Amino acid sequence: MIRIKKRLSSSQIIILGFAALILFGSLLLMLPISTQDGSRAIFSDALFTATSAVCVTGLIVQDTATYWSTFGQAVIIALIQIGGMGVVTVAIAISLFSGKQISLKQRSTMQEAISAHKVGGIVRLTGFIIKMTIIFELLDAIIMAPTFCKEFGVLKGIWYAVFHSISAFCNAGFGFLDNESAQRSFALEAPRLLQ
Repeated sequence: MIRIKKRLSSSQIIILGFAALILFGSLLLMLPISTQDGSRAIFSDALFTATSAVCVTGLIVQDTATYWSTFGQAVIIALIQIGGMGVVTVAIAISLFSGKQISLKQRSTMQEAISAHKVGGIVRLTGFIIKMTIIFELLDAIIMAPTFCKEFGVLKGIWYAVFHSISAFCNAGFGFLDNESAQRSFALEAPRLLQ
């Protein structure tokens, strides 16, 4: 009996990576620890939220601040970060940080994922993408933290700053503030920022 081993193309690997991430995120969001009241989120809500987070669309069926617990919010922001940077970029980054060699197949997949012109230098480019992402998100969180800390207290303010920084950098559209809170925060800080 001849065994035929089908190799997945780079495009198939990327699609399967996104699908696996969405499914895993959905399962995490269905855990009782993921909601404020400890009830299980229904699969369709969890799937929709995970898909929206990974694909950085910002559409929600449940309010991020009031329905999801801190654990659920952390799952959402992790999905946003991975989706915003790209599943393949994050997978390569994990390989880099663990000290593994990046194979030619992985480099080729990475090239296709970020639309690079050539395979050469792809590992350095991945490292640069990750460093710049962390730097800009950290700077953004530091800039927002004083406003959020003043409004919501230190711990919650820092969490809000980090969450909104990642969401904004990845252009995800997820947030904790309702329209009234956002307007109040802007009204307090806009005059100071314009000086």
